[in-house]
Amino acid sequence: MAVAPWIVSDELWKRIEPLLPKVERRFRYPGRKRLPDRQALQGILFVLHTGIAWRHLPLELGFGGGSTCYRRLDEWQRRVCGSGCMRCCWLSCGPPASSSGRGRSPTPATCKRKRGLPDGPEPG
Repeated sequence: MAVAPWIVSDELWKRIEPLLPKVERRFRYPGRKRLPDRQALQGILFVLHTGIAWRHLPLELGFGGGSTCYRRLDEWQRRVCGSGCMRCCWLSCGPPASSSGRGRSPTPATCKRKRGLPDGPEPG
């Protein structure tokens, strides 16, 4: 039986987990419990593989909401830029559903920021 390409196997997770930043929960005012990294990663891989929009990620799959997965991907790309974690995931996931590149949702790496750049002029 074939496994869906966005499901992270135990051996892949053992390689990826050390590359991800550890986020400690605050002691005072902890807020909502964070979605486990493995589930967020599977949601990210599902979106990248199928090409659906982030907001259309089904909650029924158990990967969390699309905005949660998008923010986690953005956080990981900012913190773990050179570790090769996303490349490792992408190679294990396989090619996207559409090879032409059409219909794929944008990722933070391909989108231009809507806010000013850190070294640019201050809005005012």
